Amino acid sequence: MPRLTFPLPKPDRLPPWFRAVALSLVLLAGCAGRPAAPETADEEQEAPEAAASAGSQGATPGAADRLLLPKQDLTETLLYEFLLAEIAGQRGNVGLAAQAYADLARRTRDPRIARRATEIALYARMSNAAIEAAQVWYETEPKSPGALRALAGLLVNAGRYEEALPLLKKVLAESPNGPAESFAQLNRTLGNAQDRKSALKLMQGLAEDYPRLPQARLAVAQAAASAGDDALALAEIRRASQLQPGWEAAVLFEAQLLQRKSADDAVALLAGYLQKYPGAREVRLDYARLLVAQKRFADARTEFQRLLADFPDNNDVIFAVALLSLQLNDYAVAESNLKRLLEGNYRDKNGVRLYLGQVAEERKNYPEAQRWYGEVGAGEQYLPAQIRYAQMLARQGKLDAARAHLQQASASDSQQRVQLILAEAQLLREAGQAGAAFGLVQQALERLPNNPDLLYDYAMLAEKVDRVDILESSLRKLIELRPEHAHAYNALGYSLADRNLRLPEARSLIEKALKLAPDDAFIIDSMGWVLYRQGDLKDSAGHLRRAFAGRQDPEIAAHLGEVLWALGERDEAERVWRDAAGKSPDNETLSNTIKRLKR
Repeated sequence: MPRLTFPLPKPDRLPPWFRAVALSLVLLAGCAGRPAAPETADEEQEAPEAAASAGSQGATPGAADRLLLPKQDLTETLLYEFLLAEIAGQRGNVGLAAQAYADLARRTRDPRIARRATEIALYARMSNAAIEAAQVWYETEPKSPGALRALAGLLVNAGRYEEALPLLKKVLAESPNGPAESFAQLNRTLGNAQDRKSALKLMQGLAEDYPRLPQARLAVAQAAASAGDDALALAEIRRASQLQPGWEAAVLFEAQLLQRKSADDAVALLAGYLQKYPGAREVRLDYARLLVAQKRFADARTEFQRLLADFPDNNDVIFAVALLSLQLNDYAVAESNLKRLLEGNYRDKNGVRLYLGQVAEERKNYPEAQRWYGEVGAGEQYLPAQIRYAQMLARQGKLDAARAHLQQASASDSQQRVQLILAEAQLLREAGQAGAAFGLVQQALERLPNNPDLLYDYAMLAEKVDRVDILESSLRKLIELRPEHAHAYNALGYSLADRNLRLPEARSLIEKALKLAPDDAFIIDSMGWVLYRQGDLKDSAGHLRRAFAGRQDPEIAAHLGEVLWALGERDEAERVWRDAAGKSPDNETLSNTIKRLKR
């Protein structure tokens, strides 16, 4: 069915009543406090702040101001173009409405129409039309803060910084709340600038007039950091701190800059600041987070506990103390804080129940852990909780019940069902039933032959049942499907190296994996192992030491000990094995390595 259109009548055919209605619309549009064009969240996010504030800054003209407005004769042509703009906007054709209003603004030089043209063009995301209309608005109403801010903001958003500079200087000078607040707003406006260096030059030009204003120095520092000039950023933020000693915003930003090169320097800066200003909450919070990033969990917990003393009802701090206590094996403190969250109004109670289950699990209280996991309801934590619930059943010798639980658990899609199948296969593997696990995954692959997770697990199980052919074919298929799958390259390369087969190819595969995931401890371990197989003991030991420092896994300890043993560093080898065996006494790779070399 063809779409019906309703052409507007020509100006000379407009009936008298239509002119009367249109005249009232003109007056309403010219004097309204807000535009008729709809406003959306997207507009607020994408429009420059200075332009977005135009409506609130440019107040309706008073009686005295109205005397200065141009007198407009409501000609047939003017009325027609106005109606065209209004009706186009109401029918959703904002582009046509914006262009029509821009034409009206140019012809009438009326600030009311120019303002409306600016707002509609801004809504239509027609940058050039918005700038043109804002220029008319500012030229015809030069005392309007809204016109000034709108034009300056639109020029900044368009990257026309040289044109914006004198206008922004005027914005700063005339800001009712002072320039400090305006510098903060400008920083947010320039945060998404495409040309970061030009944005920095603009901010430096604005800050020249305020050499002793700390907010100006912070603004330049942030612009410099965004432009990649960390040296200038550090110099400016330190100058801001000198102008306003003890300013939290300055020290937090300096720590952020220092952290890019040295976390230790950032930690030292914040620690020194807290000695002088122990009540600085945001600084202490950042300090605690940095300590967590450095894996200084005990020190981090101390800081969070200090915050908790000052803010006993802060759920985020309670949660941080709970998790750090769990990390430090302080299960009593972890449990008490998690239960506080459960009793209060914490937003993620399912997550709390999951962690309470882990606390009980660490204490070897499997029925209690099972109870907590069973209380996790629908949502993001549901599937992990069901898998852990089944693991608790299996650890109590109830393998059949554990498998049945996984088979009956709800799955919202095929990928969740795959996760449940892989969890069931893991239970079978841990129970010494690698063949059954292999068959289970094989059946799942018949239904989902290209699922990456199933392919990877199938390959790992193939190794357990001595089907090296299936291991290699599955991993090569996975690499074909997912060429960026670092662990597929690593698993294939390690499998060849461990069997002392095709070592140049094995090394090439592991090198590819290492490029994709350069900090992965298991891939670094594989690199050390293939180097050992090739006879490069020195480089092998270096890689294995690095891998073990990143993750103290018993199999990495087995490899490191073996290479150290071959290098004649047997005391160190025995120390590595002894420490690892104390933590993982049942690891087969570790125990077999020790027996083989020390017999």
